[in-house]
Amino acid sequence: MGRIVVISTGGTIASRWQGSGFAADADGSEVMATAPLPEGITVEVVDLFSVNSPRLTTAHQLTLLRTVHEVLADPEVDGIVVTHGTDTLEESAFLVDLHHHDPRTVVFTGSQLPMGSAAGDGPGNLYDALLTAAATRGLGVLITFAGRVHAARGTVKTQAVALDAFADPSKELLGKIGFGKVTMLRTPQRPTPLALPSMPELPPRVDMVMHHADGDPVLLNAAVEAGARGIVLVGTGAGNATPEIVDAVRAAVERGVLVALTTRVPAGPVTEIYTHGGAVDLVAAGAVPSGTLRAGQVRIAVLAALLADVEPGERMRVLRDALASGGPVLVEA
Repeated sequence: MGRIVVISTGGTIASRWQGSGFAADADGSEVMATAPLPEGITVEVVDLFSVNSPRLTTAHQLTLLRTVHEVLADPEVDGIVVTHGTDTLEESAFLVDLHHHDPRTVVFTGSQLPMGSAAGDGPGNLYDALLTAAATRGLGVLITFAGRVHAARGTVKTQAVALDAFADPSKELLGKIGFGKVTMLRTPQRPTPLALPSMPELPPRVDMVMHHADGDPVLLNAAVEAGARGIVLVGTGAGNATPEIVDAVRAAVERGVLVALTTRVPAGPVTEIYTHGGAVDLVAAGAVPSGTLRAGQVRIAVLAALLADVEPGERMRVLRDALASGGPVLVEA
């Protein structure tokens, strides 16, 4: 069926007992040895790093992005599987998807149970990812987990420990895997891919601030003073906060900070309904609404806009396009 390159980055799928808890320490060959190969697939392994995904940095993620592009420079490669920790998998997958312009599929997967666990989910997830990478085209970056196929865009970790860990709470399931077959139920829409960014010596700081009852601008202002070039405001409801936070957003935007607005509600779009500090006022102050994307992926979109090779004044447009909320032309993947 094809030649698949597996890029190993660590996570639970590569974790073993360390005396007081589990941590990633297995290399990609050890991870691959746990899983059967779908018929007709050959595998090559790239050991990129082996870390628990909460420890990932922007530098790690940009290295992964560039490695994906380097692997796909070989026309003999039919697809890529990335094994990754589940905590930040949604962020890394979305970063790769924002810059993915190749018809060949990149599939992210991992596990909720560590290596060697009885009835562990890693081998099955890896088998499904290999099958999906070989059997699909033109769908961008995908996430396979627990027999389900998800588009990278919009998919988040919805279960802390349960095996069926990922979903897009705002959209229908993309596809499913069973009996050696991948069945796609719909085609994801994706904005025009961004160009591959450079590797900055010091990546831009992008912070997240959540609103709540009694919330005030202290943390948002502190992020700006700490040098944040981008801020994700996690509002309540459909994307709401207070007049004081609106003022802080306006001041941050006037200083050249990119501000994106999402919500702490699991599903549904950010919507301009309310004033008196609501999304109506926040958007008027310069915050860019995120549609149905949630905080982790919105932060990646802000980061991508800051890293784009454009004039500073163009970064707001890049952010709007990355969030698919400013009227970009969406193309069928």
